[in-house]
Parts: sequence; C-alpha cells; structure tokens
Amino acid sequence: MSSSKIRIMPCLDMQAGRVVKGVHFVDIRDAGDSVEAAAAYCAAGADELALLDITATVEGRPTLLDVVRRTADATTVPFTVGGGIRDVPSAAEVLDAGAHKISVASAAFRKPELMKELVAEFGGERVTVAIDVDRNSSLPSGYEVYVDGGRTATGYDAIEWAKKVAESGVPVILPTSKAGDGAKTGYDLPVIRAIKAATGAEVVASGGAGELSHFVDAVEAGATVLLAASVFHFKQITIPELKRYLQDQGVTLENPLA
Repeated sequence: MSSSKIRIMPCLDMQAGRVVKGVHFVDIRDAGDSVEAAAAYCAAGADELALLDITATVEGRPTLLDVVRRTADATTVPFTVGGGIRDVPSAAEVLDAGAHKISVASAAFRKPELMKELVAEFGGERVTVAIDVDRNSSLPSGYEVYVDGGRTATGYDAIEWAKKVAESGVPVILPTSKAGDGAKTGYDLPVIRAIKAATGAEVVASGGAGELSHFVDAVEAGATVLLAASVFHFKQITIPELKRYLQDQGVTLENPLA
C-alpha cells in the first residue's frame, strides 16, 4: 500500500455551466448545477475538486470564466480547471478567476513546449497534464493518446507521451481510460502502474470507479489522488463513506475523518 497521503477529488465535467456525466465520453446526461455541486462536495469533505469544461476545446472557445469565479466564491478546497486552456494568457485568466491549478490535455499534445511555458510562468505545482487513453495493441505500451475530449486518435503511445510530460517539469499526470470512463468497472490499473513506473510523477486515478474496492485498487497501483464523478454525483458512494472505508483498509489520507 502507498505510504503517500491520499486525496479524494470529485470531478465536475461541465457543459454550459451544468455538471454532466457520460459513459466512454458519450451518452451525456445532466447531473446538476456545477457551483452548487462544488459547494456540496466541500461540505462533504472533498480534498480537492476538478472542474472540466468538456466541450471548450472542440468548440474552440475559452473556459467559462464566470463559472470559475462563482466556484471560487463557493468552495473551500483547491480546485483544478481544465478545458479551453490553450496558452499562457488563457491559463492566467483561469487562475486569476480563482482556480488553484490548471489542467491541459489537447493543447499540450499539439504544442508540447506549452508545458514548459506553463511551469515557468506559474510553477509546476499549479500545472496538471491530462491524458485521455484507449487500448491499442499495436503500440508498445498497448495504450494510445486521444485528444479533443477523447474524440481524436493520435497514433502516439500513451506512456511515451507521459514521459515527455514529466520531462517538461509537470508533476501531476491525470490519465483517463476511454474504456473505463463512466463504466463503473474499475480504474484502468495497468495505465496507472505504467505511468507511475515510467515517470515517478503523481498520478491521478480517473475513469471507472464503481465501488469502494476500486479506490483501494488504484492506491495499490500507485495513484495518490482518487478522482471520480458518477458514483459521487448520483450518491452511490459518499465522500465520508469512502474515507471511512479507505481508513479501515489502512490507507493514509491527507485529511482523515475524525
């Protein structure tokens, strides 16, 4: 079991200011108001939040800064914002609106030098790179990078890309498996293990949590941040319930229950 302190991160996938959730990046359904949800997760004991504007990149528009500002006013924990961040100025706008960290994916892949620019401008502790992946047996690692919110295959090996991310000074990598997204069948553990082994970066487990044991599996695979959406949004698992379970399993939490 990891000796690192583990953090719980509800993820708010956002479309037009509403929280939405799909399965395998499609079949999107509404899950409530994003700002209300963020405030509720803070009250429930979340350690961090992720706020992802899932259509900003493909629609060619910036992040919804009004939502970021209202989220900043309503929350008490750090939150990461992704979607529509394409350069240093757009990242600065998001951080100035109240976000603690920014996450980039497609823009970093298309312009790798952006990662070093963001780290130099804001510090590595404020930068996360997200990598959407799907299985592809023709690649060395068996996983391929996807961009545009999981819509576009790149032909690039996911673990090789993760190495480039870490070499750019980015300390946190957030891989999401298309196969696992919203399916509730468990995190894609080989991806977590491979990225952790290849980079030594902090890995955020994302995509596929469906039951309490899945979170322990992710910790054992090397994740230190446990991200989930559906099970929290639709109240299948509560954050206090998850923290209690993890503590009972011997997992060290950054903010344990009293």
